[in-house]
Amino acid sequence: MLTNVEHIGIAVRDIATSNELFTKLLNVAPYKSEAVISEGVTTSFFRVNETKIELLEATNPDSPIARFLEKKGEGIHHIAFEVDDILSEMERLKADGFTLLNEVPKRGADNKLVCFLHPKGTNGVLIELCQEIKES
Repeated sequence: MLTNVEHIGIAVRDIATSNELFTKLLNVAPYKSEAVISEGVTTSFFRVNETKIELLEATNPDSPIARFLEKKGEGIHHIAFEVDDILSEMERLKADGFTLLNEVPKRGADNKLVCFLHPKGTNGVLIELCQEIKES
């Protein structure tokens, strides 16, 4: 079950410049920055109360963020929803006719397992499912 909006992802061309802009806008500094090599991005996270904003900068020209920026420019890239059990949620959504962009969850930023739904089936919005990775 989708429990809440986990974060909103925003594609940016220059994360340092965007960090300055969002620090001024939100009146808080980013609490975390992280490279996700498998996705070809550097991320930066801001938190305002319960709301998290993730800035995403491409680290290579073949990454999904680089392609997004080339096609659409800077802006909202995805909305992420927290889930308790990503595997069962993926099964449920697939059974309901949604197209998953990855068949198995992968490690994402901020200590999460993630899966994306194709935006063609979600009114043009890229949806990310996130589950906290519990270290044993």
